[in-house]
Amino acid sequence: MTTPVSEPDHRYGEAGVTAPGWPQIREQLQKAPLFWLSTVRPDAHPHVTPLIGVWADGSLFFCTGPDERKARNLAENQHCVLTTGTNALDSGLDIVLEGDALRVRDTERLQWIADAYTEKYGSAWHFDVHEDVFWQPDGDGGHHALVFEVAPVTVFGFGKGPYSQTKYRFDGG
Repeated sequence: MTTPVSEPDHRYGEAGVTAPGWPQIREQLQKAPLFWLSTVRPDAHPHVTPLIGVWADGSLFFCTGPDERKARNLAENQHCVLTTGTNALDSGLDIVLEGDALRVRDTERLQWIADAYTEKYGSAWHFDVHEDVFWQPDGDGGHHALVFEVAPVTVFGFGKGPYSQTKYRFDGG
């Protein structure tokens, strides 16, 4: 993964504050237990929902049932935003990641992602890989989930206590 271009915005930070470096942002993405996914409905209205996900190999991965609103939205418009952080006003780090959600279909890569879910969240979130989807057996026979990868285009880091705002661009431009 390439290192992003870092652009601190001192208008929204405290004087003399050093913004979080990319390694700190990346570590928070790896450790975050929950993300909020924002997608756009076909009628152009926003849709936001919480979900779990894993940061690995420079991308954020998540899964969802094929009939869920977020999957239907992404079928029409792959642009999305994932956020994570804390509700605290004066401490912590909030992160906003913008990119396109692309379906992962490769069996070997899906297995690697499934293993990352189990490692991060434990056996309750173990997925089997069946063809090009995750499969999770349950009392009703089981269900499958589509897996998406979001490689960041732009990430914003909002430090709180002290305050800072930094934009991390991955386009090199």
